[in-house]
Amino acid sequence: SGVGTNPGLDARWSHLMLVSFLAICVHFIDRQADYMNRLDFIWKRQLMAEQEEASTTRTVNKMLLRNILPNHVAEVYLDMNRPHDELFHEEYEYVAVMFASLAGYSLHDDEAGAEEDGLQDDGLGGLKLLNEIITDFDKLLFDNEFHRVEKIKVAGYTYMAACGLEPGRRDSAASHESSRSSSSQGSVQQNTDHTVVLAKFATRMMAVLKALNKDAFQTFNLRVGICHGRVMAGVVGEKKPLYDIWGDTVNMASRMDSTGIPGKIQVLEKTAKLLESQGVKCESRGMTFVKGKGEVQTYFVSVGEDLHLIPQEIVTRKRKFKLNESIDTDDSEFEETAL
Repeated sequence: SGVGTNPGLDARWSHLMLVSFLAICVHFIDRQADYMNRLDFIWKRQLMAEQEEASTTRTVNKMLLRNILPNHVAEVYLDMNRPHDELFHEEYEYVAVMFASLAGYSLHDDEAGAEEDGLQDDGLGGLKLLNEIITDFDKLLFDNEFHRVEKIKVAGYTYMAACGLEPGRRDSAASHESSRSSSSQGSVQQNTDHTVVLAKFATRMMAVLKALNKDAFQTFNLRVGICHGRVMAGVVGEKKPLYDIWGDTVNMASRMDSTGIPGKIQVLEKTAKLLESQGVKCESRGMTFVKGKGEVQTYFVSVGEDLHLIPQEIVTRKRKFKLNESIDTDDSEFEETAL
């Protein structure tokens, strides 16, 4: 049969050549499959590494944005589907705003005065000290009591913060007019709470600064101004976005700081009434000239020696006690005169 199939070649050699050819084909197929498996493995590892790097980059971007912007604003900028030409802004009806300046840091313009306070604008020591102070202030924001307080920025030696900048509290132009009458009482209550929280935050800042003074042998004081009212919040800039707030409330809070006294928290009359309605004692300072407003009535928030807000009830009780004591004294004098 072999002679009839391939008369010029022995059947055994023909079969051997066929088997060898098949073996070589199977070998090449096996090597090709092995190569593809190895290449697929390398690609998968590369893909996993790129995915991990992308995840790390997203996490870092989130952290950076949340350090620059409030959380709810950062989420808007992290949304890839948002319209990039849209200007982010929010309008709030009731927000408490605080400006706190380091007295002794900004009061000296000459180098000699700065050296007396241990602060040199061109020295590394002054920068380290300022960084330590601001860092200690920032740590207060992690306290549950102050989770609503939002640090806005640090301008020079002034720390700016606000309370009430929450996405659920913002007022849209469409719904504001329709809901003003039904929610005015609740809004005032929310605003009062924001103001009290910010006043407590200011006293905690004073306590932190007092402890730092003791450790660094310094005599810094904090001059604080607080105001409440309507503000506009938004983000400006594309390459380096900046979250800021604007409005007459912000301007008045700045004026309360600049016209204040170191170691005191100065507020307007309307803010003092809100604080007193929540049981926080305020003392009248009298008429103070404010740029752009003229003479206005201002108050100092009463702060005890332990750097805590003095409750209005305690002050009222002390007044009643002194009144009763004076009445008892008058009665005893009257009885002695009668005898």
